[in-house]
Amino acid sequence: MIKVCLADNFPVVHFGVKSYFKDHSDISIVANVGSFSMIQDILQTKEVDVLVLDLELEGLSSIFEVKALLKNFPKTKIIIFSGLSEQIYAPNAIKAGVSGYVHKKEKLETLGQSIIKVDQGKIIMNETVKKNLALIAKQSKSERLYRKLSNREVEVLRYLSGGKKNHEIAEILGLNEKTISTYKLRLLTKLNVTNLVDLVNKAKSLEIV
Repeated sequence: MIKVCLADNFPVVHFGVKSYFKDHSDISIVANVGSFSMIQDILQTKEVDVLVLDLELEGLSSIFEVKALLKNFPKTKIIIFSGLSEQIYAPNAIKAGVSGYVHKKEKLETLGQSIIKVDQGKIIMNETVKKNLALIAKQSKSERLYRKLSNREVEVLRYLSGGKKNHEIAEILGLNEKTISTYKLRLLTKLNVTNLVDLVNKAKSLEIV
């Protein structure tokens, strides 16, 4: 039996996932958490084979925190289960070490299949993302743009697009304000815009927000 912990902000998601897998022959939901701070306690006290994690979970500010989880609990594999754009976030998540990315628009059957495959050691992402990673030269303009962005740049862009100021982003990510300003300048250059308004509009067109 594959032991799964679900980390999500919304009770309805917990209820739906737990109900769906209640009588599953291969998967057991052994823990449900509603904040990132609770995950480490669960992983220290329970045997968890697969952590199903929403990137927008309360208390989770950076993909680097997910990377640290994987380092501290190497026996637990992670699947990102999120409503954020898969094309934008899946490549960086996979590079950080997660084993799969399932968009919340997918059926729970797909999540179940992914949990089983990840437990077997496979990496899960949809065919579009696979093609984008394998065939960079054939990518569209928008796809090439997001491939230019590092994990941290995507995070900074997401917070800027959400209306956060430089000092607020610095506090969230544990960086100094000057570093955030540097990331902002890089984003302006990489996305070929000259001001914050255009930067936010570009982020929306790339489905980063």
